Amino acid sequence: MNLELEGKVVLVTGGSKGIGLACARAFAREGARVVIVSRGAKNLGAARAILAADGIDVTTFAADLSKSAAAERAVIAAEEEVGPIAVLVNSAGGAVRVPPGELTPDKWHVAMDAKFFTYMNVMDYVLPRMVARGEGSVVNIIGTGGKVASPIHIPGGAANAALMLASAGLAAAWGHAGIRVNVINPGATMTGRVQMSLEAESRATGSSPEDILSQNIKRIPLGRYANPEEVADAALYLASARASYVTGASLTMDGGLTPLVV
Repeated sequence: MNLELEGKVVLVTGGSKGIGLACARAFAREGARVVIVSRGAKNLGAARAILAADGIDVTTFAADLSKSAAAERAVIAAEEEVGPIAVLVNSAGGAVRVPPGELTPDKWHVAMDAKFFTYMNVMDYVLPRMVARGEGSVVNIIGTGGKVASPIHIPGGAANAALMLASAGLAAAWGHAGIRVNVINPGATMTGRVQMSLEAESRATGSSPEDILSQNIKRIPLGRYANPEEVADAALYLASARASYVTGASLTMDGGLTPLVV
């Protein structure tokens, strides 16, 4: 299947590890010119080395995308060095899970900065450029925590829910300009954040992380957590020409855990 991504500039935020890194690899394998933006230069160096071992060359920029000015600089630098951004994949940031007894006003602010604003700040500078060119695709990788409230993920879930609404609104606002905006909501995925989530749930419940992991897997109809590469495959489709009439969509990838009709 020809996804028509060859030669296109794809900006992946949070592309130095986890789902973002899997997306960077997947788009590069389709012939796209991939730019990764992540906060840490060390993580970016590690990502370049991992991808280079697969024969993949990417451009990287370090930026704290929770800051609007840093996001603007990263977008401008990417377009000046590589070319007009055709696809934006947002996978940066993620709110730390917090048991309800540990919530403070600062933790709510931190959660919104970590997830909501890291996405919105980049879109604020990428979307006008896409609109001016009359085409573009945005894939926001958010999470099922914005659909199903978890006692240990309330601030992060609120940020996710806000991003889902913003994504749907932007899809409606800019569809006439040839812009598509779609959402992927992964459930539990085998990344480095899994252990942090298990430890937070352990503090809230008193159960061991190992027992929690076992019970979580038992509840998933497919019987396992997702792999980052599976989420990346979905991002490829939504960003590609094969999904040219898909916009404002929200794709849940949780192995059938929440069988909802939406």
